[in-house]
Amino acid sequence: MNDISILQKIEDIEIGQKKSFELIVTESMLNDFAKLSGDKNPLHMDENYAKSKNFKTRVCHGMLLASFFSRLIGMYVPGQNSLYFSQSLKFQHPCYVNDRIEIHGEVVDKSLATKIVTLKTTIIKDKCKIVDGMGKVIVRD
Repeated sequence: MNDISILQKIEDIEIGQKKSFELIVTESMLNDFAKLSGDKNPLHMDENYAKSKNFKTRVCHGMLLASFFSRLIGMYVPGQNSLYFSQSLKFQHPCYVNDRIEIHGEVVDKSLATKIVTLKTTIIKDKCKIVDGMGKVIVRD
């Protein structure tokens, strides 16, 4: 899938519509996110510390993972006419550097009156759900 969003109007969005993409979480992503957010918790930044707390290695920031939902919504569905309204999140399992993840979105509801689309948002690693939630998006004209 390319990174060019399709211009969609609220009328063109269908319940059941799905989009997804994959990426590999890199050490650079964790470092950049820590620098940007200021969250330098040793679980994210110190491999030895993370291992001492029974993690395999440095744990990816949950909000870094959640940021990929912004890419999903802003670039794919609904795309460039969208404005994030809200997002719920449930972090179920850890993600580590070099993990390959899949980011999924599925339209589960839409309101023509309010121009709000609701998406089920999920991140999968090795066939296991690691993050899920619901996003609400305003589709602008």
